[in-house]
Amino acid sequence: MAVCCKPTTLRYIMFRPATTLWPTVSVSTRALSSQALLAKDVILAPTSSNQYLAAVNIKQIRGLADKQKVDENLEKYRKGNFETIPNPQELPHFRTLKPEEAEDMAATEKKDEVTKTGSKEMPPIGTYVLPHPIWTETQVNQVKVTHKEPEGLADRLAYRTVKLFRGGFDLFSGFSLGQRTERKWLNRICFLETVAGVPGMVAAMMRHMTSLRRMQRDQGWIHTLLEEAENERMHLLTALQLREPSLFFRLCVIGAQGVFVTLFGLSYAINAKFCHRFVGYLEEEAVKTYTKCLEDIDHGPMKHWQTQAAPEVAIRYWKMKPDSTMRDVILAIRADEDHHRLVNHSLASLKKDEFNPHKPGE
Repeated sequence: MAVCCKPTTLRYIMFRPATTLWPTVSVSTRALSSQALLAKDVILAPTSSNQYLAAVNIKQIRGLADKQKVDENLEKYRKGNFETIPNPQELPHFRTLKPEEAEDMAATEKKDEVTKTGSKEMPPIGTYVLPHPIWTETQVNQVKVTHKEPEGLADRLAYRTVKLFRGGFDLFSGFSLGQRTERKWLNRICFLETVAGVPGMVAAMMRHMTSLRRMQRDQGWIHTLLEEAENERMHLLTALQLREPSLFFRLCVIGAQGVFVTLFGLSYAINAKFCHRFVGYLEEEAVKTYTKCLEDIDHGPMKHWQTQAAPEVAIRYWKMKPDSTMRDVILAIRADEDHHRLVNHSLASLKKDEFNPHKPGE
């Protein structure tokens, strides 16, 4: 509703004394009936002669078609003129699906529903992994036990620390006592891999934080260290397919992890070179361990691993042949450990700001 005044009236109101102003005009909504709203214009009469205080112009705004347009479209429909009406089969909500299209749509909807509802249907282990080496049959059989002679105080300290840990663990776990059985081997592999997955992650985190704090690049070390940590974790997940750890075993892992993470983190902050050399010597011992495991598979009490099928996670992660056995898995794990030995001895010989020569997946 718009209120309009003549210019002369507006000018008169502006300059007339307040005591002579006309009373305010109010329009009651009840006075405007439904018949009045359908009219084009409604003009309020002036409050006094020859003066226009206000004029109210009400117009009806209609968004729908009027009766004439409705009649025209109805007439076209009766005559069969459908050029402006779309084909219902071309509309997504009216189109009839073929049987195979309906099955694909149902499968997609089910997949989306699983994702949204958080169902227990999850992708298999090893679906999301970092780039890592895929070994050939020639490469896994060329791995040999090697040793880098310590150079300097830090190297000798790292080497002696590893030998001390190795001897203590063999005695505590009973691995060196009596015959080595499948149970002993799986316990050893599971426990050592929970420890071996710590250095790469801690070192990557330390270098990541240093890069953020100093606002400098890392020279490519972080990716290699993260890949190493994940690779050790995949060794653990593979071994867990064959054995379910006991509660006591899990408690030992929690305690060892808490101690080792703390000590390795502090050591890395003080002397990173010592830590990488320590891991290098640790991987040398790992190569020895898996070489001994292969000897037990070929000539000892673990001969059944020559024919026992490899877990699916191992076949997927190392891209092995479908008929691979546990012996092939141990060969691949030993090749990984040998690669970690080379990487960490290389990083220990480099300065902190030198470029990492090992590219992702190599």
